[in-house]
Amino acid sequence: MPPAKKRPRAYDVARTRTAVLAQFAHVHTAVRALTPEQLALPGLGEWSVRELAAHLTTALERAARAMELPAPPGGPKPEIPLLEWPFSTAGNAPGIAGHTRELAASQPDLDALYEETAARFTELVPADAADRLVATRAGTMRLGDFLVTRTVELVAHTDDLNRAAGLDIPYDRQALAACTRLLADALADRAPGGSVEVRVPPFAVVQCIGGPKHTRGTPPNVVETDPLTWTRLATGRTSWAEALDAAQVSASGERADLDPLLPLMG
Repeated sequence: MPPAKKRPRAYDVARTRTAVLAQFAHVHTAVRALTPEQLALPGLGEWSVRELAAHLTTALERAARAMELPAPPGGPKPEIPLLEWPFSTAGNAPGIAGHTRELAASQPDLDALYEETAARFTELVPADAADRLVATRAGTMRLGDFLVTRTVELVAHTDDLNRAAGLDIPYDRQALAACTRLLADALADRAPGGSVEVRVPPFAVVQCIGGPKHTRGTPPNVVETDPLTWTRLATGRTSWAEALDAAQVSASGERADLDPLLPLMG
């Protein structure tokens, strides 16, 4: 009999919305100060830093645009539950890359783009409509769930921008917490069980992978890492072997090998 899956974690839509805006404001402050030389640096893949910075605005713009449209038909049940979202992103890369280049080319003033994006999000995305369905690239989702996915986009790309341009953009605590918890819970959902405990202090502890279940004392199989390393592992920025070699993750026990399960997002 397969292990039972746990009830999904609840997120407060108002707090998540505040966290999204706070993290976006941190990035905006940094982008406003980027020099032409920094904007021309390699950013992520084939994107320049300028294109990466432009792409960051889509994390909020997609939510704002979705709220401009009527609620999708099909009843109250979303097509994509929150924990399935990380696994639904793999096929979106080509379309996202093309849109990003077009956006960066059509918006020479990044400061103005960030100002407009924040204003539209603030106006169009409410803090009290968690169950309202919105259309996303993956399918319909609850607005409250979609806002949690925005924290993953913002945290991962803030980290990309920091590393590409030598910046030190801070992370809003609530945004980092939501990002970490979603990706940890998605791992537990993909590989349900209780033989391995994955710790990402101070935000998440999950048990996963079928096998003997730990009930008391120190678990025999433990993986521990920090929130940014976990985000990099889950999104494919860092491989399991690279993180182990750099001592960014500790893994004890014969079952404490997450390599076959990573990355979670394509």
